Amino acid sequence: MPMRLLTAITPHGYGHAAQALVVLEALCARRPDLELHIATTVPEAFLRSRLDHPFHYHMRATDFGLKMSSALEIDLPASAEAYAAQARMWDSLLEAETAFLDALRPDLLLADVPYLPLAAAQRTGVPAVALCSLNWADIHSHYFHDRPEAGQVRERLLAAYNSARVFLAPEPHMPMPDLVNLRTIGPLARTGANRRATIDARLGLAPDDRLVLIALGGVQGRLPMERWPRTPGLHWLVREDWRVERPDCHAIESLQMPFTDILTSCDALLGKIGYGSVTECAVNTTPMLYIPRADWPEEPYLAGWLERHGIIARVEQQQVETGDLAARVEQMLRCPRPSAPLADGAEEAAGFLLR
Repeated sequence: MPMRLLTAITPHGYGHAAQALVVLEALCARRPDLELHIATTVPEAFLRSRLDHPFHYHMRATDFGLKMSSALEIDLPASAEAYAAQARMWDSLLEAETAFLDALRPDLLLADVPYLPLAAAQRTGVPAVALCSLNWADIHSHYFHDRPEAGQVRERLLAAYNSARVFLAPEPHMPMPDLVNLRTIGPLARTGANRRATIDARLGLAPDDRLVLIALGGVQGRLPMERWPRTPGLHWLVREDWRVERPDCHAIESLQMPFTDILTSCDALLGKIGYGSVTECAVNTTPMLYIPRADWPEEPYLAGWLERHGIIARVEQQQVETGDLAARVEQMLRCPRPSAPLADGAEEAAGFLLR
């Protein structure tokens, strides 16, 4: 009998999906008969671009992570109110998620890392595994501990997370001392192929030109590149929908390559600190320029890990506003590239899921 797996993914950017998909890829290689269902509002096209195994897409999400006012700024009032509204509707939301699981009847649930599916799985007796480098109970407490509903929210979320058979935390991860089922596994990351010669030919770049990929982790928003000065020999790869009309800017989509191949082929990545960006830069030895996220509690752990396993440099918001980045890029690229860490977390996680 094929195993039916439901994977529920937080749609806060693409980072949670990227983590889960690396694990699903390893799992499907071991179990090609797997009947896979994915529930999220992360675009289906993104999921299919990173996973060859067939799956059923359920466009639904029970959580949101945090509401964002830009690619780097959290809308704290909107986030607080959304959690408060969810707390008021908890019973009905849990009933709806329980009905969804009852109808689908999965053999196993994997959650990265929405809590309502885990609570529903406990109700229905479906074995469940949580997977993430953070949890939303700790994130909520960090920002909203003084809200009147904070205690109730934390209690419910932690109960859901602790109901899982195991909470797999890939390195690097936040400390999560209130999880009784925490198990650290190796990093989750894809290894890309260096296709720089093909990219240079396609974009008309010279062999000594610098090419920097700009990626903000799937969160809506853009950088004010129209204000940036042009630097001879420095080119940028940006999303096509940014509509940047400059000869030194090129659309990522025009390359028609897997994202990790593009990351591996570039001289550096410019973006915010996020799990996927950090681990894939380390594994593919791509230097990272990062834009700090104000008071993001995961950032010290991710940035500290990349300092030990890769090349990382901070750029200030003012530099991003004015485009004063060329000297920082060159300084970073003079650093010797360290050896890549082993990304063995996917195989560890796949083993847990099969057991």
